[in-house]
Amino acid sequence: MAALMDTRILLRKIKDLRCLTPRRNRVKAKWAGSQPKYPATNLALQNFDATYSLQLGEQWPSVRVSMLCEQKYGALVNNFSTTEGVIADLQSQGCRDFVCQPVGVGGLERLQAPGFPLHDNPSTLESVGVSQDVAPPHLRTNIKCFVFPGGDISRFKPSRPDLYGMLGYYLMDAASVLPALALDVQEGHSVLDVCAAPGGKTLALLQTQAIRFLCVNDISVSRTYRLQRVLNSYVPKELLTEERMRITSFDGRKWGEIERDTFDRVLVDVPCTTDRHSVMEDENNIFKRARTKERQRLPQLQTELLLAGIEAVRPGGQVLYSTCSLSQLQNEYVVERAMHLAREEHGISLQVVDLRPITRLFKDTFHFAPDLHLGQLVLPHLTANFGPIYMCKLRRLN
Repeated sequence: MAALMDTRILLRKIKDLRCLTPRRNRVKAKWAGSQPKYPATNLALQNFDATYSLQLGEQWPSVRVSMLCEQKYGALVNNFSTTEGVIADLQSQGCRDFVCQPVGVGGLERLQAPGFPLHDNPSTLESVGVSQDVAPPHLRTNIKCFVFPGGDISRFKPSRPDLYGMLGYYLMDAASVLPALALDVQEGHSVLDVCAAPGGKTLALLQTQAIRFLCVNDISVSRTYRLQRVLNSYVPKELLTEERMRITSFDGRKWGEIERDTFDRVLVDVPCTTDRHSVMEDENNIFKRARTKERQRLPQLQTELLLAGIEAVRPGGQVLYSTCSLSQLQNEYVVERAMHLAREEHGISLQVVDLRPITRLFKDTFHFAPDLHLGQLVLPHLTANFGPIYMCKLRRLN
């Protein structure tokens, strides 16, 4: 026992054990081989500083600081679990359901009033084909997403399963619920989610409990498996049958060839630069030098995916395009290009549906970019650190 104690004391005094290692086995750590000289997060931030400072102007410093701070989340309540205790617990923590809460006194009534002006500059919107005859938003209020008040950066507790093994809520960026709300799914609709993984927006669509048939797709097999695990944790098995849902791993760009003129609603949530992830995490960062060509091809990929979604929707149906990027090149320009190709190469006429009623309804929860000529963009803000999320809704006319 005394010998053991003496050995421990000796080891504590030895600060560098390399003297005990044979010289032939010593390895000198090479800095250049252990970590990149320019981390992907730094490259992303440099790229955004050069691009978004011109695009956003005076708003960029605020957005920049927000993206570098901890992101806020929302708790999407799972209607397939026992919700009473879950909602009561969330409310006891000071959370509120931003979907059902009105925008001040009489806010919702003003939006639904027949004389309420939807557009500040109708001539500008007409020039890009935005619908001027827009009905008030008919939201699926059975989608419930709880958030902490503005400025409150508290974290949600992990969700727990109920007696049937269904988790009570799904944690996600609350702004990611907006595309599911804006898609306006009605009773009996068939819906296609072209790029569904990891599954947050798919789960939000299922909470409407109005979909007759849902097709979820992602080209990545591993991401599709993750999507299946999410669905198995939140949705009963009887709703995951082949008659109600189909999960595939096809190339979304080919969907117009697979099922054309089929779906009532199509969600095209495309791969993008995922701006917030790119400035915070080096893992799976698209700004790595090895992925430069992949990043440069993103607008082309996004255009092809949106065009496939346009072909897959039936005449009179609606397509919602969304990204989690601030980039105009991946947002407005992709929509414009896809509309042009649909008209010139496929003879498909489209109408942009104005989403300003949605932004007015949720202006107390999210910070929206002003004066976008196509679609709406949620900007990260320190008091409402959600997003970025871009969305644009198209109606197929023929």
